[in-house]
Amino acid sequence: MCADALPKYLEILNPEQRKAVFHSGRPLLILAGAGSGKTRVITTKIAYLIREKEMDPRSILAVTFTNKAAREMSCRARLIDDRAQDAMLRTFHSFGAWFLRRNGHLAGLPSGFVIYDDDDSISLLSTIMEGSPRAEVKLMAHNISRAKDYFLSPQDPRLDFFDHRKIFKDSYVKYEERLAKIGNVDFGDLIKKPVEILRGNPDLARRFHERFRVIMVDEYQDANIAQFELLRELCGPGVYVCVVGDDDQSIYRFRGAEVRNILEFPDRFYGADIIRLERNYRSTDPILRAASSVVNHNTGRLGKSLRSERGKGKKPVLAFMADQDEESAQIAGLILNAVKLGGHFSDWAVLYRTNAQSLGFETEFLRRRIPYRVVGSLKFYEREEIKDALALLSFLANPRDEVAFRRMVNKPSRGVGPATVDKIIDSSGDTGDLAEAARNISPELSARARAGVADFLKAIEAGRDALAKDKKAEEKKLPRKREDLRGEEGLSLCVVRMAEVSGLAGYHLTQDEIAGNQRLNNLQELANAASPYSADMNGLLDFLEHIELDRSMEESAAAEGEGSDLVTLITLHNTKGLEFRKVIMTGIEQGIFPRDDKDGDDLEEERRLFYVGATRAMDELYFTSCAMRRMYGRNSPMEPSLFLRELDRDNLKIIGKAPYGFGGAPGTSGATGTSGATGAYTGGYGRSANPAATSSDGRWRKGDRVFHDDRGYGEVSGIRESDEGPVITVRFESGGESRFLSQYQSGSYTKIGGDV
Repeated sequence: MCADALPKYLEILNPEQRKAVFHSGRPLLILAGAGSGKTRVITTKIAYLIREKEMDPRSILAVTFTNKAAREMSCRARLIDDRAQDAMLRTFHSFGAWFLRRNGHLAGLPSGFVIYDDDDSISLLSTIMEGSPRAEVKLMAHNISRAKDYFLSPQDPRLDFFDHRKIFKDSYVKYEERLAKIGNVDFGDLIKKPVEILRGNPDLARRFHERFRVIMVDEYQDANIAQFELLRELCGPGVYVCVVGDDDQSIYRFRGAEVRNILEFPDRFYGADIIRLERNYRSTDPILRAASSVVNHNTGRLGKSLRSERGKGKKPVLAFMADQDEESAQIAGLILNAVKLGGHFSDWAVLYRTNAQSLGFETEFLRRRIPYRVVGSLKFYEREEIKDALALLSFLANPRDEVAFRRMVNKPSRGVGPATVDKIIDSSGDTGDLAEAARNISPELSARARAGVADFLKAIEAGRDALAKDKKAEEKKLPRKREDLRGEEGLSLCVVRMAEVSGLAGYHLTQDEIAGNQRLNNLQELANAASPYSADMNGLLDFLEHIELDRSMEESAAAEGEGSDLVTLITLHNTKGLEFRKVIMTGIEQGIFPRDDKDGDDLEEERRLFYVGATRAMDELYFTSCAMRRMYGRNSPMEPSLFLRELDRDNLKIIGKAPYGFGGAPGTSGATGTSGATGAYTGGYGRSANPAATSSDGRWRKGDRVFHDDRGYGEVSGIRESDEGPVITVRFESGGESRFLSQYQSGSYTKIGGDV
């Protein structure tokens, strides 16, 4: 097609995008970097084939992974040519259901089969695993689902990869037999069974090859093994296949996504071409350089070099901070300053590796009245496991708390039914002490209920003991496995002991590996939050009061209706497909991101997750790393993440006290110095070890953080001696400066970490 005569919908494409749209013949992999306009390319290609190549739209099949993406593809293609509505644009599972409605009889399925969701599968498995705890049944259902994602039958020896126990294989066999007898399918079958039918019926496969002459797959890096097998069966002789994806954004391995699908596409589809979309329309050049400098360390990638169409911008900021409290406080100050200067809360997104990390930011944002939303999960105190743990603590503080008693006396299930609970409450008398009433009435209960009540009371006693006994001696009694909760300082041991002895921690740990570990992390974060409080009843009451105040502030903020101008709190995994003007990636420390147990392919996926997070930023990008963090109920020293060492230092503005071994980087004055950064987000996270930077009276050091009643947060940026003593210069986050004599300082300046 002559470039001078291009229709407008093609004219707006860049040369690489246009090349991908015009491509035909051999299989095609469009390697589309973050922000490179991949959706525009795939939808334009659909319309181009219909409009310019006069292809029958019914011969085009395009699949993606979410209903939202499928609707967007369809809508954008129809805007170019309305006939695109006749093309088949579906999710993988939607296509599988469509296929089975027409051809399921070849696998013995009735036309009216029902698709079981996760709860239905668990219910069916519970009849097979009669007597097993629900948590064990859920784990079994999860493993069966993963096996189907990997296209593994009950007889496949590779099932040991998920669960090596004989009971797993036996349950999988019986589950499949029961599904077949009932005549229904689960979600895994929507992909697995069409593959089996196509392989067993060559004539049907040939008809599908003749029907769909063009097959496109969006977000191909997210495809699992079963979905690859389906694609391969649909791609017969003469069928044009085009996949779009980014190997550097493959971050869903825990859901079954297999990055090898995209890495090995040129090998699996002989003679395939690769077109790289490397022009980024979202982020500035320094942001892309930061993201690429980390992911370039991966060996399992096809490789590309993103370049920004927006040109130069601010260097990403790497801020070293003392601890997580300073991290949340400084981030809150940074956002508030930007809003005061005319920005919006909605410009900002705070990213973290796990949901549990939202607590510190939620608490600080509520205190500073910063409106926010938590994406992808409930707010911290609304999560089921946190409500459960707080109910145990509330009952420990007040054994007359009927609401807490009803919630937890039979959770996890221990045979204490509603009638027994009512009987205990009715017998509590004038004192209302439900723990004492439970002990007194216990001999009248059935053996199972009696044992259940005893187990609940053991948890309460464990909490009481943790408040009264030597904490170190008690901590030594705890088993030491990686998954254990830990509590060593303050009230944290009480939280841990109650969660463990009550069975709450074990209950959530035996859920499926994803949800269970997330909930266990949240319980650990609650224990961490309790560590600053004293290990006595006063400390417990103070902790519960603090949480209740946070809850009331949440309700107040919600009632005020802040609208859509909200800071976004979000995990790195949930940012996929989103973009924000300003992004702060937090907790970039070894053991947090990446975790210490990550290596090989897992470590490479963590790098890709870093890349995804960084490329969400449009204008500004920040990284924070703390020297100390509350971990396992105590303050623990932290090391900067491996990823921070992989960043291009010339492309960074480093502020704060760089840890030993991290010094000498551009923008710093050595391992112990600060950058002297200016602007809305200043440095000074820690103190200089240089004695010359300390005032003669010993009260001030360069880098000290300061709060002023009228001017807000600042940093001691200079100290000089005078006849009247040290003169202290403070540079404020607003950009202004002030000076004062140390000996005449009147109390309006407060040094963070202690009054002066």
